[in-house]
Amino acid sequence: MAHTLSTTTVTRPSRSATLDSDAVMEARRELAACFQLAARHGFEEGVCNHFSAVVPGHDDLFFVNPYGYAFSEITASRLLICDFDGHVIDGEGKPEATAFYIHARLHRLMPRVKAAFHTHMPNATALCLLEGPPLLWLGQTALKFYGRTAVDEDYNGLALDESEGDRIAGAMGDADILFLKNHGVMVAGASIAEAWDDLYYLERAAEVQLRAMSANRPLKQVPHDVAQRAYEQMRLGDKESARAHLDSGMRELCREGNLFDR
Repeated sequence: MAHTLSTTTVTRPSRSATLDSDAVMEARRELAACFQLAARHGFEEGVCNHFSAVVPGHDDLFFVNPYGYAFSEITASRLLICDFDGHVIDGEGKPEATAFYIHARLHRLMPRVKAAFHTHMPNATALCLLEGPPLLWLGQTALKFYGRTAVDEDYNGLALDESEGDRIAGAMGDADILFLKNHGVMVAGASIAEAWDDLYYLERAAEVQLRAMSANRPLKQVPHDVAQRAYEQMRLGDKESARAHLDSGMRELCREGNLFDR
């Protein structure tokens, strides 16, 4: 189900000393923690899903997981650093091809996206298999995403070239959450912490919605004005809440002796 980039397109230019800065190392630890936390919550699918983040101080480089490793195996040192042209600047291995073509184009075309998480996590993906709007405004958790979602209705197979990556970036537009019909979801964040927070709560909102739908009773929608007000209230503290959420997860990993920073 996965393809790696051709070895003829991956070279290893000289590494910059700034790739060992404190900010870069902290970003490595944060992104590795997101992989491991996602694995704990069942957000991964084999070795096929992928997270990326722009390297601090290097807007033309991004971290991404190497092909062949489950989320639970990703550590800070195992992450690759790639440029937008398919070169592995740092790390052992190669990215999965769809990971490269989706994430490289997303980061290149949308500088606001500092972290991009793509999964086939079961509940949010189940909503992508339904006709009509995927996420309904039924519960408080869902309202975190009010006005922040987009839908790609045109599944087009695997992203094995730049044009498909460009199409996905275009479908996302100004949204932070993209539901890829017949496929999965993409979460775009202004930071690693914010992408993780959105990924987690998106799956929780999808899970609750599916349970409500399974009751086969009428669904009670939140009126627009209330939904908008609740969204605005949540967004006021979203950045700080996301930071606390990821910090909590990283402390949990540390307490359990999980050496995600090695």
